[in-house]
Amino acid sequence: MTATVLRLSQTDDVAIALEDVTRGSIAGEVVAVDDVARGHKIALRDLDAGAQVHKYGHVIGVATSAIRAGEHVHTHNLGMPDAAATLASGDASATRAQLPSDLRRTFPGFVRRSGKVATRNYIGVLTTVNCSATVARQVARRTEDEVAALHAEGVDGVVALTHGTGCGMANRGAGWDILRRTLQGYARHPNIGGLVVIGLGCEVNAVNGLMEELGPHDDIPVVPYTIQDAGGTMAAIDHGVSLVREMAGDLRGTARQDVGVEHLVLGLQCGGSDGFSGLTANPALGVASDLLVAAGATSILGETPEVYGAEQMLAARASDPAVGDALLRRIAWWEEYTRSQGTTLDGNPSPGNKAGGITTILEKSLGAVAKGGHSPLAAVCEYAEPAPGPGLVFMDTPGYDPVSVTGMVAGGANVVCFTTGRGSVFGSRPVPTIKLATNSELARRMSGDIDLDCSGVIEEEVPLADMGRRVYDLILDVAGGRRSLSEELGLGGEEMVPWQIGAVL
Repeated sequence: MTATVLRLSQTDDVAIALEDVTRGSIAGEVVAVDDVARGHKIALRDLDAGAQVHKYGHVIGVATSAIRAGEHVHTHNLGMPDAAATLASGDASATRAQLPSDLRRTFPGFVRRSGKVATRNYIGVLTTVNCSATVARQVARRTEDEVAALHAEGVDGVVALTHGTGCGMANRGAGWDILRRTLQGYARHPNIGGLVVIGLGCEVNAVNGLMEELGPHDDIPVVPYTIQDAGGTMAAIDHGVSLVREMAGDLRGTARQDVGVEHLVLGLQCGGSDGFSGLTANPALGVASDLLVAAGATSILGETPEVYGAEQMLAARASDPAVGDALLRRIAWWEEYTRSQGTTLDGNPSPGNKAGGITTILEKSLGAVAKGGHSPLAAVCEYAEPAPGPGLVFMDTPGYDPVSVTGMVAGGANVVCFTTGRGSVFGSRPVPTIKLATNSELARRMSGDIDLDCSGVIEEEVPLADMGRRVYDLILDVAGGRRSLSEELGLGGEEMVPWQIGAVL
């Protein structure tokens, strides 16, 4: 019996099983001494305990015991090395994509008075504090059907933008700054065509203070109020419903117009990754990102814990040494931050990641950074900070999907691509989420959630450039109004989750 395996680099110590490998079968150049599940690693040579183990041509861990050629390599015999960050390689070079002559360069978008371009036209009901979240959700629930019925007339819906904080916190420091940046980013997002802001009335994150920082809104109508001033819960709900209906009526007839792809800001996210993520969907998304960047758009790569071990590769692509240094400082901050919380960055791979064949954070990161393609790294920005495009931008976010994407949306992302190998039901209203599958089994099993199956890169030998072009075209289709499956399912109303740092008082 023979089984197909893939060796990614001649210097690699392991190969990836492209199908289930049975003990005793021939797997590439070795005979399997274990059963090895699809997507998992098989040793190509004997390795002593303590030896560094390579995949993608880079260190992904150390052997915690002697490993025989043909043996399954995973959590039982592969661990994190000491001083892992020092083993990160910086041998990646930046390249600018060559744009094909037939590449689409425009899409139909909503153009705001300021010139900002939206991919969707939502009414947002934003809360300053968790205390007003129920009122905001009730306002959205009581109007969502009638507003959704206006989709053909240029109104995409109403979304409650709620969160779990806003009081019991200091009004200064990192946690405060992150919350205010996040709320301001959503309030100013071009995909919001009308905004209702609801507070309780006595919170630390007061409505009047937030509105002062937001400044005048010439693009869209913005109406703030508090539950206490409105006369209580029912009065506040009724007032919000009236405002949403009025805004929806005003937005009727909003038309799209052709604009250049340079107005796109793409959020790059992966979740539920598996052993195929770094081989199919992530590099295909990287190709699409490179095409967009070369055409003048902006791509945001985040999830700082998930570039650990690959940070030197990104830093080596920085357009300016100061940009690379900024990224390395964020990695150092995360090392100290996780240490102070009694954990390490290797705590990131989830049980699902490990079941899918990923063992260490170093291995996960080497696959995750493929989403960023090969474009020069133009800038590094703080969480929820406006992305300083055009170009490939790195945003400091946690790896946790809703927190990470919340920062990207607040930073201006107007379309999100989400790769997954284990499966995801993520959405990100008011921004469309496109989900890309890494393997065909997932694409079949969760066909109602997956917008594009990228497994053909491995399973059908589809050239990576061709799959990347499919991703690029899908991004433009969705940005231009085609609903992603997450939108069809109504997902994305619970995924605004600002990163919380600091004391709860």
